[in-house]
Amino acid sequence: MDGAHFVHSSFQGYLWCFERCFVRSPSGRKRLNVLGVYNAVTGKLTYVKNESYINADTVCTMLQKLAKEYSGQRITIVLDNARYQHCKKVEELAKELKIK
Repeated sequence: MDGAHFVHSSFQGYLWCFERCFVRSPSGRKRLNVLGVYNAVTGKLTYVKNESYINADTVCTMLQKLAKEYSGQRITIVLDNARYQHCKKVEELAKELKIK
């Protein structure tokens, strides 16, 4: 399980050209956040998305979605060290749903 954060804006690196060019892009910091889980056995991708932040509530939503999708099966999730993934709220829900 891991999160990805897509910013609705253009990022221009360096480019060589005869004239200076401008790329129109949306203003602000609008983002699309995706928390995805890849099933290494079946290759299936499960995800939740939002336009605010990925936090403990987002992870809890994902855990509930996985518990429903894989009901009766053993679930083991590999995480990085993001704080919202190993907080007390998430750990308690994972334990309740029998997710390692």
